[in-house]
Amino acid sequence: MITVQDRLGRMVRQAQAHGRIPAVSVALHRADRPLWTCAVGGTGNDTPLTPETVFRIGSVTKTFTSVLVMQCRDEGLLDLDDPIGRHLDLPAHGELTVRRLLSHTAGLQREPHGDVWDSLRAPGVDELLADLARVERVLPTGRRYHYSNLGMALLGELVARLRGGTWAEVLAERVLAPLGLNATGPTPGDRAATGFLVDAYSDEARPEPPTDFGAVAPAAQLWSTAPDMARWAAFLADPAALDPAGAVLAPATLDEMRWPLTTTDETLWSGGFGLGLILVPQPARVLHVGHDGAMPGFLAAVYGRRGGDGTAGAMGCAVLGSSGTGVEVFELPHRLLAAAAEHDPADIEPWQPGAPAPEHLRGLLGRWWGEGFEYVFSWHDGALRARGADDPAGKPSAVFAPLPDRPDVFRTVAGREVGELLRLTRDERGAVVRMHWATYRFTRHQETFEGYDFRAGD
Repeated sequence: MITVQDRLGRMVRQAQAHGRIPAVSVALHRADRPLWTCAVGGTGNDTPLTPETVFRIGSVTKTFTSVLVMQCRDEGLLDLDDPIGRHLDLPAHGELTVRRLLSHTAGLQREPHGDVWDSLRAPGVDELLADLARVERVLPTGRRYHYSNLGMALLGELVARLRGGTWAEVLAERVLAPLGLNATGPTPGDRAATGFLVDAYSDEARPEPPTDFGAVAPAAQLWSTAPDMARWAAFLADPAALDPAGAVLAPATLDEMRWPLTTTDETLWSGGFGLGLILVPQPARVLHVGHDGAMPGFLAAVYGRRGGDGTAGAMGCAVLGSSGTGVEVFELPHRLLAAAAEHDPADIEPWQPGAPAPEHLRGLLGRWWGEGFEYVFSWHDGALRARGADDPAGKPSAVFAPLPDRPDVFRTVAGREVGELLRLTRDERGAVVRMHWATYRFTRHQETFEGYDFRAGD
């Protein structure tokens, strides 16, 4: 009998062999199962390859910097629509907003001034900031997605200035330590794999030179292990499971970060970008959220899974590889997460009866009509909900929360028309006879906009 672990392990070995990657380390985190790991290949040095082997994670670093920025926002140290020049003294481009920089829609050029990938010498903070007068805005702000390591470096320096420490110090204190990511940091330590470039036309693998990214560290400096990164991916997808007190970031803030602000391709809408996070939609309303990473000799892909049947709580996967061209790394976490959800789905919790709807709302439950379409209003899990009668399975309901000072007015807090009001109208006996949702009239029978009731005929 082939177990799910056998199936996942074969997928890892196949990717390592087909991608000709000297070392691949994988971890799958989920709340309902022990951590699963798989390491294939060798480190290229005297240390054995284990799940605790450290790899360069490249631009996965950006997700950490983005969380630090959102912490500052939540604590009132900045607003996402602040121009960054309000907090940093910059010689140019100070009008670019924090939100635009986080979502890579600021139009700023990709890299710092100079040919940093030729010299492999990254600038220090003072040089990076001074050279802003020499870098380009390559696109109008907000025009489209354009990836920028430089933009993320500026956000890292913003966090450091607001917190009164270095970016690395703030990261260790406010994210790594609280989440127990003890193997993650800006230096490789003594358990690191060697990064290679594998020759396209032979089996030679040549080590890439070590690089320190200097002031661009907030974009790509971190090293980590697959177990640490699978835990981080699980946090990005399901923060309440790993950080129930919201010590690192409130779940609502992660919801905000996961909302797509731009697509990464104008014709293939297969990926998007939120606030520092890559969003990869999957079939059946499933979302994979995280980031890829690439630095000389290393590739990484770190993603958490949200939604869909079979998806467990706190489900995250990390794939780390020691080849700069082993692109199988980028697709593998998505395949592993899907396979785990299909072949080892989360247990189904039995339904149990709950408390009844409040007496003053029971009369409105059932079917209503608005804009010519039928809706079903119900009470589940302690909240008033609504969904279209013909909505496909899996489409989330709208959820309403009562306004404390207006008992017949509700705010839509999730789903369709989020943010809008639902107002109830009662007759002289107190029965709900009409509702207005986002100002659209809802009635018990199908009516035209001028009030013609098809059932009554007038």
